[in-house]
Amino acid sequence: MSGRATEAPANPHRGEASLVVAGQPRVLRPSFSALVAAEEDLGPLFALVERAGEGRLALSEMAALFWHCLADRGEVTREQVGDAVMAHGLAACARPLRVLLGQILQGSG
Repeated sequence: MSGRATEAPANPHRGEASLVVAGQPRVLRPSFSALVAAEEDLGPLFALVERAGEGRLALSEMAALFWHCLADRGEVTREQVGDAVMAHGLAACARPLRVLLGQILQGSG
């Protein structure tokens, strides 16, 4: 046993999504600090949303957004998040991506 506390499931009412990374379900939480870090890394988030809407979002951008939004990153690397995206496939990753992009555009209401 790793001694790691079990992470609570994603709460869609808070704009959270989930993704299994390195065999563990992980919560993706688009907090202000996570989105600021993502924007510093990826450029303006509105442009990211536009690229996603046009089908031009790069795989690396998706993985980076997911990594920045991990609620409990722990020892998870960006490479592991990228591996998870590849393991699940783009179609399965579209749901958590839509949740995060929706949160970016609409906020928590």
